[in-house]
Amino acid sequence: SLVIGPCLKMASWVSLLLFLFCQPVSQAQEESSTIPILEFNSKTAIDNVVQDPQTGLIYLGAVNAIYQLGPSLQWQSQYETGPKEDARTCTPPSSTCQDTKPMPSLNKLLLVNPSNGSLIVCGSRYRGICSLLNLTNVAEQLYYSDNKGERTYVASIEDNVNVVGVMSTYLRENQTFSVFLVGKGYGSQDSTKLISTRILQDFRDWVVFESIIEASTVQTTPFVPKYLHDFRHAFKEDGFVYFLFSRTLDGTDNKNLTFVSRLCENDHHYYSHTELQLNCGQNQNNKYNKVQAAYVASPGKELARLMTESGMYGKVVSWSKVLFVVASPDDDVNESALCMYPLNSINERLVDLISACYSDSGKISGLPAVDIPYSSKTDCTSTIPKDTLEKYKCGADFLPSPLASIPRFALKAEAVWTHMDLLTAVAVAVENDHTIAFLGNTQGEVFKVELIKVPGGTMGEKVNKNLFFDLSQSHLYITTEKKITKVPVQTCLQKKDCQSCVELRDPYCGWCVLEGRCTRRSECRRAEEKNGWLWSPRQQCVRIVSFYPPNLSCKKTQKVLRRFSISRSLFVLCCSLRLSRSAEVSRMHVTQNIIFSSLVFICLFLCVCVCACVIRCMSCVASSWGCQWNTHDHTCSDMDESEKGPKIIKHRQVSLLNGVSRRYLSDSMCGKSDAEVLKDTSNLTLYNCSMGREDCSLCKNADPKYRCVWCAKQRACVYEKLCNPAQQGADDPHNTECPDPQITDIIPRFGPLRGGISITIRGSNLGIHKEDIKSITVVGEPCNHQKEKYSVSTSVVCEIGPVDLKNDNWGQVEVEVKGGKRGTSSIYFTYRDPIPEVVKPSKGPKDGGTLITISGRFLDTGSKDDVQVTVGEVDLINFSSMRFCQDTLSITVDLPLQGRGFSKAMTAKEAQAFVGDVPCLVNTLQDEKLFLDPPSTTPSARSRRHRRDTRPELLDLTVRTTNFKFLLFFLTTHVLCLFNVSRRKSQQAEREYEKVKHQLENLEESVRDRCKKEFTDLMIEMEDHTNELSEGRIPFLDYKTYTERVFFLPSKDGANDVMITGKLDIPEARRAIVAQALNQFSNLLNSKTFLINFIRTLERSHDFNARSKVYFASLLTVALHGKLEYYTDIMRTLLLELMEEYVHSKNPKLMLRRSETVVERMLCNWMSICLYQFLKDSAGEPLYKLFRAIKHQIEKGPVDARVKKAKYTLNDTGLLGDDVEYSVLTLQVLVQGEGPDVTPVKVLSCDTISQVKEKIIEQVYRNLPYSQRPKVDNVTLEWRPGSTGQILSDLDLTSQKEGRWKRFNTLAHYNVSTDNVLKVFKVYCYFFSPPPGNALLEDDKVFHLVRPADELDEIKSKRGSIKDKSMTKAITEIYLTRLLSVKGTLQQFVDDFFRSVLCSGTVVPPAIKYFFDFLDEQALKHNNVDEETIHIWKTNSLPLRFWVNILKNPHFTFDVHVSEVVDASLSVIAQTFMDACTKSEHKLSRDSPSNKLLYAKEISTYKKMVDDYYKGIRQMVPVSDQDMNTHLAEVSRSHTDKLNTQVALHQLYQYASKYYDGIIASLEEDPAAQSKQLTLRLQQIAAALENKVTDL
Repeated sequence: SLVIGPCLKMASWVSLLLFLFCQPVSQAQEESSTIPILEFNSKTAIDNVVQDPQTGLIYLGAVNAIYQLGPSLQWQSQYETGPKEDARTCTPPSSTCQDTKPMPSLNKLLLVNPSNGSLIVCGSRYRGICSLLNLTNVAEQLYYSDNKGERTYVASIEDNVNVVGVMSTYLRENQTFSVFLVGKGYGSQDSTKLISTRILQDFRDWVVFESIIEASTVQTTPFVPKYLHDFRHAFKEDGFVYFLFSRTLDGTDNKNLTFVSRLCENDHHYYSHTELQLNCGQNQNNKYNKVQAAYVASPGKELARLMTESGMYGKVVSWSKVLFVVASPDDDVNESALCMYPLNSINERLVDLISACYSDSGKISGLPAVDIPYSSKTDCTSTIPKDTLEKYKCGADFLPSPLASIPRFALKAEAVWTHMDLLTAVAVAVENDHTIAFLGNTQGEVFKVELIKVPGGTMGEKVNKNLFFDLSQSHLYITTEKKITKVPVQTCLQKKDCQSCVELRDPYCGWCVLEGRCTRRSECRRAEEKNGWLWSPRQQCVRIVSFYPPNLSCKKTQKVLRRFSISRSLFVLCCSLRLSRSAEVSRMHVTQNIIFSSLVFICLFLCVCVCACVIRCMSCVASSWGCQWNTHDHTCSDMDESEKGPKIIKHRQVSLLNGVSRRYLSDSMCGKSDAEVLKDTSNLTLYNCSMGREDCSLCKNADPKYRCVWCAKQRACVYEKLCNPAQQGADDPHNTECPDPQITDIIPRFGPLRGGISITIRGSNLGIHKEDIKSITVVGEPCNHQKEKYSVSTSVVCEIGPVDLKNDNWGQVEVEVKGGKRGTSSIYFTYRDPIPEVVKPSKGPKDGGTLITISGRFLDTGSKDDVQVTVGEVDLINFSSMRFCQDTLSITVDLPLQGRGFSKAMTAKEAQAFVGDVPCLVNTLQDEKLFLDPPSTTPSARSRRHRRDTRPELLDLTVRTTNFKFLLFFLTTHVLCLFNVSRRKSQQAEREYEKVKHQLENLEESVRDRCKKEFTDLMIEMEDHTNELSEGRIPFLDYKTYTERVFFLPSKDGANDVMITGKLDIPEARRAIVAQALNQFSNLLNSKTFLINFIRTLERSHDFNARSKVYFASLLTVALHGKLEYYTDIMRTLLLELMEEYVHSKNPKLMLRRSETVVERMLCNWMSICLYQFLKDSAGEPLYKLFRAIKHQIEKGPVDARVKKAKYTLNDTGLLGDDVEYSVLTLQVLVQGEGPDVTPVKVLSCDTISQVKEKIIEQVYRNLPYSQRPKVDNVTLEWRPGSTGQILSDLDLTSQKEGRWKRFNTLAHYNVSTDNVLKVFKVYCYFFSPPPGNALLEDDKVFHLVRPADELDEIKSKRGSIKDKSMTKAITEIYLTRLLSVKGTLQQFVDDFFRSVLCSGTVVPPAIKYFFDFLDEQALKHNNVDEETIHIWKTNSLPLRFWVNILKNPHFTFDVHVSEVVDASLSVIAQTFMDACTKSEHKLSRDSPSNKLLYAKEISTYKKMVDDYYKGIRQMVPVSDQDMNTHLAEVSRSHTDKLNTQVALHQLYQYASKYYDGIIASLEEDPAAQSKQLTLRLQQIAAALENKVTDL
């Protein structure tokens, strides 16, 4: 064996599996602090966690609650499971039990059933009864029953009894049922079923959760209690179900042994139940005999190879499965180990046992090997033929069962990793063909084998069995007692150099050589190239063997081309400098750091001069040292970017190319422009394309006259004749397309959650012009491009916006450039807010000068320019110095001196200040104040004193100018302050107390005033709202427009849909033929055989999506409107098929919930048709009044035209959270050309001009429907404050500006007052064409009442300009009282509408009674359809499908316009209506949405109205088929001729054409269709409509 590390012993063959990570734990924790750690805390202990494999949603089964979390662990929903009134001996229902008390409900089993979208939840109450919750919203319970008896008791009431389960299927009578298999230990009050199969639907005599297999051997035996089963895992593989557990041998010995049992998945009697003992230990012993947790995964290529070569596991391949088990000694929980068992080995050993028992009396190689547990029978047989196992692979009633191995024939495995603590969880992943195990222990630690903790540090609590990966396997979910945490499986990117990367020895990581990053292999773009990615465990890095240029000035930093080799050894580089003149050769040390595709060498020291030795201009600027020439003093010096101007000639300002030596150039040419040089040397090419153009975009940005091209093969910018077209891969190198952008750096890499700061994105190929940048996203959020800061190809600056807290707050940066090319950063940007925790010192002098050190977390968020610090009441600290170290910020407050006449005596430049003997920089000089930067070193007194004098040393503060000196005062060396800091602390405390007291009083007064104002508003509105509501005439839509909007307005084309416009593009010559063919197609649709085949064919097609089904059904409704009784018959037939499907193979409660089939949309349309008259006669009036009341109430207060939020609303997300000042104005409106009468119109002073226009149009044309009124854009307002008129508009040259923002003009802006006259002009033609870039039309920075909170003014972004608004800021919660205000005002209108819809005592449309009776009849035919299910069916068919749609869309019924703010309030009422129709109880808490809380009190009343309505309809006189058909025939007769029937037929035929072959095949297989020659009729129609070639 091979010893690796101080405490690890393992077999040498597995050394490549278990990697040694030498990084200390403390270091791992320190480094992980910068990684975003996502977590969720439960109030109670977590028992089980499962993940939906399709959506990635996480479900937590905790004590008394089930939580639904998003993949990032954000809370989505929850369901309370306890405490429940129960007793240990209680047999449910609990109402029949005595001595009950509230008892907690532990979660015993949690399973995802994706087949019907349900979550199986089994708890410890009521004998372990289970329930079904909705996977998309666990707050909705889909099924629960406690009165079905003992057959439905699944789990255990004992806290220490473990339960496991796995989903499966069960085949009976050619029907496949969803079931789950359960393994459960023994509890004194439980059933003795060790293993059971539970059905998930009612079927004949079976009920939901019933155990449908009775096998006495493993279910009802009295011997079971003595075996002490402890189930730990269940899984399914290749047609078998496996259970992993520990148990005793026979009850005589309490020692536990680990077993795996196997069942055939289709074994209906458990005849195949066979158990195999698994030994885990060292040197063939079974030291670790009790299983704790397990994981099944593929081993990966390397582990499979090593397992095979070891000879211990047989042949193992990478795609096979291995059972990874962590186990511990039975008598010592302070040690544990990891063992591996290939499933192939398990299955082979099980086959040996079964064969031995059937044919060899239970012996293998002459030795007893098989036991028959849980039974008094002990003997196998020898009389059964050898081929029996082949015939009866899953056993039979005449064969021995169950079977188990005896200890001698256990499957043995060596412990591949041991740990001196109890391991409680295991998860395994494969990366780069290598296998990595993650192991959790009781100390809350998770190890990535070997010996490195995963990011997040110690959890502090026991890691329970729920350890698993997310769907991408890039993160690990870790569950402890009350918390689940999501952490990345690797932290490669934290390592910034190759050496630290390979020192990780992490199999996930490697050094990406050409990108200079520590990454996963999949994240390194050129990893497949040789040595392009250096795997961390191989301990290899790059070694530089040469570089160019060989000569480099040591005072400068320059990119160097290099060649390198791979080596394990460390190295030191020296470079030799060849100096001009007679200077000696020097050696210098260099440091190296790989940055993307270049090595940067920074020289540490230089012994001799280089540039200074050059005396000629051309030699200077053309040298390889990076020198510049000063024409003023004729000197050569190192390049200095800060020196600019005509006197400075930069390095290589005249470049050399194609072998042109500088001897051809005289010093007179030095510094001349390229054009001048070309003129003087017209026979030479003196331009180097590659200089400063390292990438394609920079190359393309060169002046075209130099004919530079990007040569893709050479990856360089060269003169066009130097690029071979064959190498280029194209005929014209000028047309070379630049590669995708590359992002190399993000500065800064952390930003605040609210955004508002600028980040710099550096890289290459980032466009040529600033307009090339099409979009920038940071962590998926758009980032505003700051074009003025753009640098060609290399740098983009943008301002980040706020991050959506529902999503991840860290991620990549993406830049899209012209042509659709995108570059994505490998570096992550993280949104986070700084968290200051400690300030030292905690006190300081009032006048500043104190060095403050702020410590905390995430203080390196943003850049230094973004940092602002406030202390107490001080608005903003002016930093004279700021030092920053990751989590520590040190700032020094300026030292202000107060006096008089400073500015008269001197300027800031002339002033000199000294503290003791140390000078201070004069920062700012005013007449009465002087601001000094504190001294950088500790000062001492200028005068000497006796050494025995121990008093604090006094320092004099001196300010002087050229001729004067002022001795201002003395300072002690202890503190820099303007006065003695020995003030009494009690005085300071008293001042602090007074300050806080004053703040609290102001806050209390603010709250009191706002509450009083809101209450007063409520009373006024309640009193006069009814008087102000103008009911007017109800503008009902005609039947045609109503059906068009209901059926087709939600389609993808909206109002432009061909069914609404009624326009078909058919050539005149073909119209007669098409019309005749469409009539034939209509006749064909009236064949039930054809239509049913047509619909079934479409629904079988994968590309016939939900949108297509809805549209097809609406077309069919119009096409068959002339025979609605036939349409109803088709709908009934399809509904019966749908009902059979849901009742027998799905959850019946889910039927009709969504429009997933054609018939569900047909039902919605049928309801819309049948209830139109009821809308006009009864429900329409209260609905219209409700709409008008909401609109009127909203428009009484301010409405922000930009963000669509209102002061008065029912929707908390649409609530205007600012106290806007406004007044009510009554304008006198005169309409040009419509007489002299004026119309008084009430508006608000804060209304925009467009809002004023809307209110004027609403009032002046109140007797006209909306479609006949002039539109806002066709109306102009003129106001005459004096002799001249003024046109009012939303934006003009007078619009108020605030920084980059422009405010919409309002009446207050124009100073319009009450009773002013406004003239309205109707305008229908426009001749004004604004010039491009008109500032008035660029409204992306326009606001109305409230500026977006995440935007800052340019002025306010400067330091020192933001004031503390904590005392004046509006308290958002106070505004929630407005919701109650609006609700109270509208309550009567809401109640009236609900009563008109839910009152069975008045007229009930016959269609509702007819359809509800149809549902009741069908429910009686199915035993598993209870009253709750019928209630849900009725709700889904009427309120959900019709009334909610009508309520949310008044413009479907009336000729009105519904604004966004009105729609938001209607949505709240619609949601309340939906909640009232559900049977589930809504448990509200403080965390419930405001919209739910708003109508919480009324919900119970509304629920009773719904129940009474359904009961009342059931008691009504039935509507016969004849009566219903008569009613439908009347609707057809009255309205069919108004509909676009021909257009509908034409559109329907498009579906017939698209799926023509499938329809023909379906008809040919149907005998009824053949007898009616339906195939021939369709072929004839196809030939006529589209000249389709047929078999005619």
